[in-house]
Amino acid sequence: MSMLPDLRSDCQSCAALCCMALAFDEGEDFAIDKPAGLPCPNLDAGMGCSLYGRLEAEGFRGCARYECHGAGQRVTQELFEGRNWRDEPELAQPMIAAFAAMRRVHDGLELLVAAGRLDLPASLEAEREDLLEDYLPEEWTEATLAAFLDSGAPARLAAFLPRLRDWV
Repeated sequence: MSMLPDLRSDCQSCAALCCMALAFDEGEDFAIDKPAGLPCPNLDAGMGCSLYGRLEAEGFRGCARYECHGAGQRVTQELFEGRNWRDEPELAQPMIAAFAAMRRVHDGLELLVAAGRLDLPASLEAEREDLLEDYLPEEWTEATLAAFLDSGAPARLAAFLPRLRDWV
């Protein structure tokens, strides 16, 4: 089992995946509609947000609050070795797919780490540790991410979480 990755966003190490991969609808949290797979019009040439310091004032509260739990930089740096979809447009779809999968992994890790702070009975702690092993393989690749989604680990985590209610 590998070490726990950083579960906080590091936008400087990411290829602006949330700004390209995710969709948002005009409304309370977003000033515009943006379909998934297209870059946000506020994305600047350096892959940063031209509105970053004033997102909420400009109507992008959803962007200001979004947290990928480190999935974006992990996909960019580990799976794609620092490459990006802007310089290599053929990477857009593989990066979108990897980002979606890695977000599930990192969301699961966040939950498993939080569960580790509870005083769980031995059987639940053993189950948590087994799940953690599934979420922390030696290496993530596009292939291991796809295999992970088919592995049943996300379903096992979904079944595990409701049983924690007595310890929260």
